[in-house]
Amino acid sequence: MSVPRFRPSLLTDQYELTMVQAALAGGAAQRRCVFEVFARRLPDGRRYGVVAGTGRLLEQLSEFRFGDEELADLERRGVVDAPTLRWLADYRFTGDITGYGEGECYLPGSPVMTVEGTFAEAVLLETFVLSVLNHDSAIAAAASRMTTAANGRPCLEMGLRRTHEEAGVAAARAAYIAGFAGSSVLGAGARYGIPTIGTAAHAFTLLHDSELEAFRAQVASLGVGTTLLVDTYDVTAGVEHAIEAAGPELGAVRLDSGDLLEQAQAVRIQLDKLNATGTRIVVTSDLDEYAIAALAAAPVDSYGVGTQLVTGSGAPTAGMVYKLVAREGADGTMIPVAKKSVAKASVGGRKWALRRRDPQGVADQELLGLGGRPTGSRPDEYRSLQRTLVSGGEVVDTSTVADARALHELSRAELPVTARKLSRGEAAIPTVMF
Repeated sequence: MSVPRFRPSLLTDQYELTMVQAALAGGAAQRRCVFEVFARRLPDGRRYGVVAGTGRLLEQLSEFRFGDEELADLERRGVVDAPTLRWLADYRFTGDITGYGEGECYLPGSPVMTVEGTFAEAVLLETFVLSVLNHDSAIAAAASRMTTAANGRPCLEMGLRRTHEEAGVAAARAAYIAGFAGSSVLGAGARYGIPTIGTAAHAFTLLHDSELEAFRAQVASLGVGTTLLVDTYDVTAGVEHAIEAAGPELGAVRLDSGDLLEQAQAVRIQLDKLNATGTRIVVTSDLDEYAIAALAAAPVDSYGVGTQLVTGSGAPTAGMVYKLVAREGADGTMIPVAKKSVAKASVGGRKWALRRRDPQGVADQELLGLGGRPTGSRPDEYRSLQRTLVSGGEVVDTSTVADARALHELSRAELPVTARKLSRGEAAIPTVMF
């Protein structure tokens, strides 16, 4: 039995559609509204978040439609009534979306995305927007911590086998934005142009009658610049076999188990004695940012990261919410609205966002406001964080994955040095309402 593959419009929660049905019946569906996406707090121990997934979201926005197949399914299951089905048949988002640039660092309360349109148009995007941003931003934040801990040594993403197939491609994209050098996922290379990497697993060595035979076969096929996995049997013997098969010009050896610090030190000494001074050492094996930091003193050249990256390294969601902050009143003016719950209170009104920087260019405040913006004493004192992504239903932002990667590098670099700490602490800079 084949499983139906629906458009993004059905990758949502039922109450989005039932709210539309009730709003249509009650006459409020066409009221102009403003929704904001923000995180009330950062995951425990994190000092900043990273916006990721914006590009994927914009790519899919044009597909957020209700075709015959989707409408027939909704009718068959009695999800909404006939008038709502007719409205959904003509659904197109015609509003505006602004937001932080993809790759930008954010803090608690940062309005990372603002969706403006009629209530019915905008509320339908809630789950879609959150599912993309919460996943990708969580991966990007973990990746940013890992690349910070690596301190310039390349990090390589290889987590597809530990997550859903499409989530794996999205994770590879988010990791690349946050500084990873490449991914093992071919789909990420085909779809987003991300550099792909990979050579052989233990199974290839076990396939052959001896480790040396396996290494010779790999080198014959892939060249001496390949990476040989040397810990299938005995690491010391594995390194000897690797250099015997490829010579001292071997590209790299990979360690995937055991005490990586101790092994890397021993392997570096052994490689140098074998005149393979240019052969790099790649380490894998359930690494996270803490393990990477612990290897800072080791002669490691790059890190392969899988499970911990694609699961957000302990924070699998960014915790973002999508809240109505303003709606059209009876006289046509926009009225700020907000949830008043003590535990989940929000601030009403459409907000602007600026990042204040000191004379040395270091960020010291995330400024949010509802009215006039502050005037800086220096031209570069305030950096605007929001940009137009969608205007009148048309995607106008043309940023690429490379642009997002560059923005993240800039944004992270301007945060104070405390942002790079892996220990628990407060957000890197305070969020201040102006």
